[in-house]
Amino acid sequence: MKKIHFFRFFILFFLSVSLFSCQKEEEEYIDETQDEETITASSPLTGLLLRTSQNPGAYDDIIDGNGCASVVLPVTVIANGQQVTITAPEDITIVQEIFNLFPNDTDTLEILFPITLELFDYTQITVNTQAELDALAATCGTNDVEIGCLDFVYPISFFTYNADQQQTGTVTVNDDLELFGFLQNLGPNDFISLDFPISVTLEDGATMQVGSNQELQTLIADCVANTNDDPIDISQFEEDLTSGLWYVQYFFDDYDETDNYAGYEFTFALDGTAQTVKASIVTAGTWALVDNFKFDIFFGTNAPLDELDEDWEILEASADIIKLKHISGSDGSTDYLTFGRNPNTGGNNTELNIFIENLITGSWFVNLLEENGTDHTANFNEYEFTFLRNGSAVAVSSNNTINGFWTAQVDSGNLDFIINFETGTNSNFAELNDDWDVLEATQTIIRLSDVSGGGGGTDLLTFGREPNGGGGGGPDPQELRDILEDGTWYVDKFLDDGDDETLDYYGYDFNFYNNETVYATNGVEYVYGIWIITVTGQELNFEFDMDSPINGADNNEYKVLQYTSTLVTFITRNSQGEIEDTLIFKKN
Repeated sequence: MKKIHFFRFFILFFLSVSLFSCQKEEEEYIDETQDEETITASSPLTGLLLRTSQNPGAYDDIIDGNGCASVVLPVTVIANGQQVTITAPEDITIVQEIFNLFPNDTDTLEILFPITLELFDYTQITVNTQAELDALAATCGTNDVEIGCLDFVYPISFFTYNADQQQTGTVTVNDDLELFGFLQNLGPNDFISLDFPISVTLEDGATMQVGSNQELQTLIADCVANTNDDPIDISQFEEDLTSGLWYVQYFFDDYDETDNYAGYEFTFALDGTAQTVKASIVTAGTWALVDNFKFDIFFGTNAPLDELDEDWEILEASADIIKLKHISGSDGSTDYLTFGRNPNTGGNNTELNIFIENLITGSWFVNLLEENGTDHTANFNEYEFTFLRNGSAVAVSSNNTINGFWTAQVDSGNLDFIINFETGTNSNFAELNDDWDVLEATQTIIRLSDVSGGGGGTDLLTFGREPNGGGGGGPDPQELRDILEDGTWYVDKFLDDGDDETLDYYGYDFNFYNNETVYATNGVEYVYGIWIITVTGQELNFEFDMDSPINGADNNEYKVLQYTSTLVTFITRNSQGEIEDTLIFKKN
């Protein structure tokens, strides 16, 4: 009997131990994670995680134009003619600064190939031509670009599962590269789940915790949807524009014409109407946002408000300032308009306008370039410089032509002259490319200086009307008389108060005689006149009078701005010193 009881006890004990052991083993392989918390390679959340962790490629799009790849540094580029070597991501701002320096130019970028690209999946390839680079950029779609509006706080852990939803292990990733590689290598039968909670850093620097797949997917999707790449926030622009008074604080159309708008108060309404008031006189107008966020303004056909009637590109917009520009379809020149909250009292643009008039009339030569005490003037002895009204510039030698851009502005009460020439065919021109302080500016000399950002030394640049080493000894009226009496001449340019009337003289050849008479003919008409060269102090004067029908250039107060054996430039000035008329004779 005792043996039977013992046997029964042994059987019961064995079954109990066996059952307990099976239950314990089963608990070790079953995870409490629900099926809906696991994701696969094809899950929408996996795609968002991949785009968030892929190689960032948007930050250098100004170089490669490809948001799905980045350039492996260093790389050398030529931006608007200036050579720049980019050795760190922050150096890319140098290219942007060069582009922003001259908003009226056409920005160009040339890459010195070959270069290496790092693709979205962190693999690298060599690119040998611009065509290859463009072809790669064309394969990058909008939904392929990185999601850069948030970052994960690492490390992050994942649970891995088999097809039966049984946990098979744990994977911890420590950065974007590891996360991308882990997700990219998932197979069709692999299941994973995040070990929540995780932390993410938002664009504004705030950190928040996320506790589920749905919460994370919504957060990333909302982040992408709310990323605004538009040049302006329309609703904020409209709110700022239609609140309070605005004043024209800057208007540039070939010259600084801000003073023309002194006393005008502008208001804009949400219904698209506008008005301006000056001395109790109200002028109605309209405004609208058109064609990719351009700001269209119309205030009628009466001066000076008619000059504002354009579709302006918005450069900057805030509650206190609106900066605009417009590129003319006729001559390619750029106009600038700035609205601000402070009234414009006028009287600030005379110095700038006289500088511009002198600069764009006639040609110039480098008479001095000194960098930290070292004279580099001889590098430019061969070049004749011309600065055009539309902001372009050209330097010409017997065997080379170098293009560039210029702008002039008053900054904190000081007149600045900014120059940018191409350096591809002559690297010496990089020495001219700078933001120069104007020390002196007359019709015959422009003296500039710049404090070097490196050693703190001062660079000096002087433009004059004669080549370096030429002239001297004061004006010589007989020299100019001899030049005009030699050969025949034609009117190359006649500007009457800025209006181009050169065509009035088309086809006429002029002969200047030593008895101070002048004779012009176009083969049909024969016109006579008089001419006189005199000298007053350091200025040569040119008195000129022609019979009809080519007497529009008559003026007894021409000044001789510049002359060579083949080109003579005469000007007149108003009481403020601004150039009114320009008459240029060129030898046949």
